Amino acid sequence: MSKEYDVIILGAGPAGLAAGIYAGRSRLSTLIIEKSQDGGQISITDSIENYPGQIVDGESGPSLIARMTEQAAKFKAERLSDTIKEVKLTGPVKQVICSNGTYEAKSVILATGATPRPIGCKGEEEFKGRGVSYCATCDAAFFEDFEVYVVGGGDSAVQEALYLTKFASKVTIIHRRNELRAAKSLQEKAFANPKIDFFWDSVVEEIGGEDMLQWMIVKNVKTGETRKVEAKEEDGLFGLFGFIGFLPKTQLYEGQIDMENNYIVTDEDMHTNIEGVFAAGDLRKKSLRQVVTAAADGAIAAMQAEKYLSNL
Repeated sequence: MSKEYDVIILGAGPAGLAAGIYAGRSRLSTLIIEKSQDGGQISITDSIENYPGQIVDGESGPSLIARMTEQAAKFKAERLSDTIKEVKLTGPVKQVICSNGTYEAKSVILATGATPRPIGCKGEEEFKGRGVSYCATCDAAFFEDFEVYVVGGGDSAVQEALYLTKFASKVTIIHRRNELRAAKSLQEKAFANPKIDFFWDSVVEEIGGEDMLQWMIVKNVKTGETRKVEAKEEDGLFGLFGFIGFLPKTQLYEGQIDMENNYIVTDEDMHTNIEGVFAAGDLRKKSLRQVVTAAADGAIAAMQAEKYLSNL
């Protein structure tokens, strides 16, 4: 603990990297801690269409994040790859305890994001990586010329279903309602794609198989009827992708930070209930979780941290 930082940023997704850019430009001594790859959820997104200023054709999550990472480095934000074990956020000096050391700062920006919400069916845990996936970009190639099923009806589900049509022989969207929640432009693309089919008013109740996913039980939530979906004999397996939202990664902050349904509560300037602690991105209670709002959160949090520090 030889150095006390002005600000430590937990997480290197769009919110954390934007915070790093703004903190660095404000000449704050800044440390960004991220245990895995930069980008969070956006790093596994194949195509981005709605981030202002992006490459109009051919922008992907990794390409966008690579530029954000480069910008944060330009403004001298230090980087650390480590696993955070505990945080002590009260008091004038905050502590972040990691596997390989403890780090201190006068302020902290929480930007650890969220993880995919489980489908919630029996057998799901057993078949993760053996037919069940939450990342089309990561795993689509494994299902080339096989049938796949996508659970969800929002933007992410439809975007990923469209991407999967590049690989799969057929993509069926399973949605618990009788209409999609995705943006109309995405719905139009899905309905026009001959490879995409739909199971309306349906949920997956159970999945199974031998070594790989081979069957599932799908229930109609209106009629209560169930059907068994089985892999084609010549295939021997199929894919099941879950895109039904995310769970905020806020367990580290329980008992210290005010939350609602596990999302961190802030004001419009990203202040939490603890002085000198700010939250940004998908872990925050808000109405829209997109790259553009995460980046905005990070910028606001960094500038509010600078203001907090100047008043100490």
